[in-house]
Amino acid sequence: MAGRVAAVSRNETYSFSKPNHGSITLLAGLGVEGDVHAGETIRHQFRMTYEPDLPNLRQVHLMHEELFDRLALKGFQVSAGQLGENVTTRGVDLLGLPTGALLRLGDEAVLEVTGLRNPCAKINDFRAGLLAEVFTIDPVSGDFTFTSGVMAVVRRGGTVHPGDAVEVELPPPPHRPLERV
Repeated sequence: MAGRVAAVSRNETYSFSKPNHGSITLLAGLGVEGDVHAGETIRHQFRMTYEPDLPNLRQVHLMHEELFDRLALKGFQVSAGQLGENVTTRGVDLLGLPTGALLRLGDEAVLEVTGLRNPCAKINDFRAGLLAEVFTIDPVSGDFTFTSGVMAVVRRGGTVHPGDAVEVELPPPPHRPLERV
């Protein structure tokens, strides 16, 4: 199955969820036009207080729709945009991508994957117990594995619609695994 965009979302104000739209416009070096997290420097509300001048590696949040299927099996009803993502995909192994992978969305837009999204405790305010379902801890190493999507920066802007194709271009090896950003 080829990858595709299942939904696109944005919100002009800080809120946990983002409403779905018929399209979003990605702006090179900034993020989603009209989204509160767009900008050259950090826009994450908590991180802006102590790292305001760092580059914004979280311009666009992508989440795989397959996560919602898995969560539904555990009794959590979640749909596109409700966990704060801008682009919901289907048929793309987002969590298996290396750092620096390029995602071509539709005819124009290109995103570069920067790392894993680390979910915050607010996810439990949305649905009690959900935080424990979007990350795991390795009992031996103590390492976290996050499953709540990936973050990216916009390398080439363009308009993205639900139904658009998603093509993946891997960077040259050796590949660097995703880490939280």
